[in-house]
Amino acid sequence: MSLLVVGLSHRSAPVSVLERASLTVDAQLKLVQDTVAAEPAAEAALLATCNRIELYADVDKFHAGVAELSTLLAQHSGVGLEELTPYLYVHYEDRAVHHLFSVACGLDSMVVGEGQILGQIKDSLARAQDLHTAGRLLNDLFQQALRVGKRAHHETGIDRAGQSLVTFGLEQLSAGADVQQWARGKKALVIGAGSMSSLAAATLARAGVAEIVVANRTFERAERLARILSEGDDTDVLARAVPMDSVPGELTRADVAVSCTGATGLVLTADAVAASVQGRTGAPAPAPEPGAVDVRDERRGAGTPLPNAGAAGADENCPLDLSSVPSGFSVMGEAAVAGMDAATLEQHGAWAAGGTAVDRPREAGRPGPEADAELIGALAATATRVGRIPERRRPEPVVEVPRPQPVLFLLDLAMPRDVDAAVHRLAGVRLVDIESLADASADAPMAADVDMVRRIVADEVAAFGAAQRAAHITPTVVALRSMAADVVAGEIARLEGRLPGLDDKHRAEITQTVKRVVDKLLHAPTVRVKQLAAEPGGAGYADALRTLFDLDQETVASVSRAGNSTTEKNRGPA
Repeated sequence: MSLLVVGLSHRSAPVSVLERASLTVDAQLKLVQDTVAAEPAAEAALLATCNRIELYADVDKFHAGVAELSTLLAQHSGVGLEELTPYLYVHYEDRAVHHLFSVACGLDSMVVGEGQILGQIKDSLARAQDLHTAGRLLNDLFQQALRVGKRAHHETGIDRAGQSLVTFGLEQLSAGADVQQWARGKKALVIGAGSMSSLAAATLARAGVAEIVVANRTFERAERLARILSEGDDTDVLARAVPMDSVPGELTRADVAVSCTGATGLVLTADAVAASVQGRTGAPAPAPEPGAVDVRDERRGAGTPLPNAGAAGADENCPLDLSSVPSGFSVMGEAAVAGMDAATLEQHGAWAAGGTAVDRPREAGRPGPEADAELIGALAATATRVGRIPERRRPEPVVEVPRPQPVLFLLDLAMPRDVDAAVHRLAGVRLVDIESLADASADAPMAADVDMVRRIVADEVAAFGAAQRAAHITPTVVALRSMAADVVAGEIARLEGRLPGLDDKHRAEITQTVKRVVDKLLHAPTVRVKQLAAEPGGAGYADALRTLFDLDQETVASVSRAGNSTTEKNRGPA
């Protein structure tokens, strides 16, 4: 059997695909069970977070395993296999071990070095154990991953580079300001009462918010989280619970809201957020992106009346640059006229004729070529009559109206998203979601600490591989020693038949002597074969040992099954 992982994450897939591929808790459990039920897999575990979905399995065939795990991921996520396949990655054997250890250390996280992934790996192992889908390999792998992650955080400064998504998200909301100063005195709304929402609530409480309101579909869970926050010794935050239908009203009171639920649809629509801003300020939410000018309107000068030019030939307030040159069109002038749209030409024609507005209804949509040709001809005649060449004036720089300061801060940590992405365009609101966090986390953290963690991962991968290869030969060595013990017992029984008067003292001494001889003969080869098996490519030594001593394959298998049963009995997360 061999370790295989098939998955997708923020590094391989856009957030939109991750969002669609996200799994409910029930779907996660069903996926793991179906994986073990499939032919190639004997063990399975799923690591599902807000930015990754990875299926780990112990398989007996690589290609069949990849095909089966990919198909199961597509079936349970609801994303078609053809669409999902380009975003999937596959790791096998040592590469799969290296990948999980890197994940555990936070090297593969959206925020490099964050420690929250350790809790998620622990939960993943616990679920697989509860479902009895984690055997010796996955138990050893995930428990070792937890130890490697803890070692990396203890022995390096990766903690300085890393932080949870919650902390990073709050830093993005505060736009670089000190989070504690930014949060002090604010009213917070936390939507959801799961692990991520609980972490967000605790982080906000420690940051100094004045009040936290917890909303959840299961009101009892919201009450429990509010009670924990209120009774905490390290904060004096006022916390209370409300039902989900109170969210719109609470949003009008909140300064900051964090949402992380398991909902499959939007929890906060753009209209709901706009209404909350209106309810807070007493005025409708400002239009999206104030100061953003539609290029088409700017080019046409829509809505801006042209001033009366006065005497013909004067170019004051002219919408175009008119240069004093002999009559006729220069190449530049022809190019300028040819590049103008009909509306601008029409307005300039009116200005050049003495400021008389041309009041003609505009056709729906873009004017046809006949209208453009007519207007260009009229403008050319006007320009020739006044002896000036129309030149396109450089557009005045657009003064961007500064975006108003946010009155509502939203942090969406859910996958799929809880908050409508259209909220990004609402003025008066600042939204930080998984996609914007991915963009903001592109800068690499401290390279020295990351390099140290990578060395730790490489060492631990080598050690884990050696331990697994050594463990692979252990059942064969145990079967060999068991066979030797049976031979000793048979020879002692034969000796007793030949020497019936042998007393107990001498019988025991002879038995012990024979056992010592056998143990000494077997000691060096069994120790050496374990050492050789632990090296890369050492898997064949177990087969050689079985062949040399004619060991029964079923005996070896029974020893292995007994070892697995012991592992299952004594299992538990690190």
